[in-house]
Amino acid sequence: MRSSNMIVHDVHRVLEEMIVPGVSTLDLDQKAQELCKEKGVIPAFLGYPASSAGVKPFPGVICASRNEVIVHGIPDSTPLEEGDIISIDFGCCYKDFFGDAAVTHAVGKVSSEAEKLLRVTEFSLGEAISQCYSGKRIGDIGAAVQGAVEKEGFNVVREFVGHGIGRKMHEPPHVPNFGRAGQGRVLRPGMVLAIEPMVTVGSFETKILDDGWTAVTRDGGLSAHFEHTVAITEAEPYVLSRP
Repeated sequence: MRSSNMIVHDVHRVLEEMIVPGVSTLDLDQKAQELCKEKGVIPAFLGYPASSAGVKPFPGVICASRNEVIVHGIPDSTPLEEGDIISIDFGCCYKDFFGDAAVTHAVGKVSSEAEKLLRVTEFSLGEAISQCYSGKRIGDIGAAVQGAVEKEGFNVVREFVGHGIGRKMHEPPHVPNFGRAGQGRVLRPGMVLAIEPMVTVGSFETKILDDGWTAVTRDGGLSAHFEHTVAITEAEPYVLSRP
């Protein structure tokens, strides 16, 4: 899983260098697909089955979620513009094990509100990781995210959560970004969690667009998303998707 997640990290670093005004998320998606072939990995999202009847499998290698899009944005040919924020979520399978991480980037110069949103969301992920010790509980992770986010006047999305990960992309348990400390499943060595705060400027209410995938803020407010894959050990948390 460390190898798989380091490939995820490497792909993110390449895509980060490409994110400038004028590039499209389809350009980023095509680059990610090229890198998957070069590295001999299977993209985790491409062809992922929908949970709703009549919705086609996910068509992208990456999820590209721009501005008010929370998660599961489909790559397209629309150029990114100065002032946008764009979440890139990428996962892959290497030797039957999955890796997963997400980063939200500023496109050129962004508003002070957007800068703060990115900073707070990434900070909340760090707070969540600090709870990933054996004997802690899932609720400790969610409470850490919620506390860090709401303290700064933002909100945590309820409908989409983190997850266990291993031989499948999505495994139990669910890892909410809200909750009460001391509650939920006990963390044990050997568990691996994809922890992914999704934070909004306005309301945390969401809606799904007609494509059946794209999740947006109901009020049109900005949303940011950061994610790492974290192993629970006998000692400190092991962030598999970070060097």
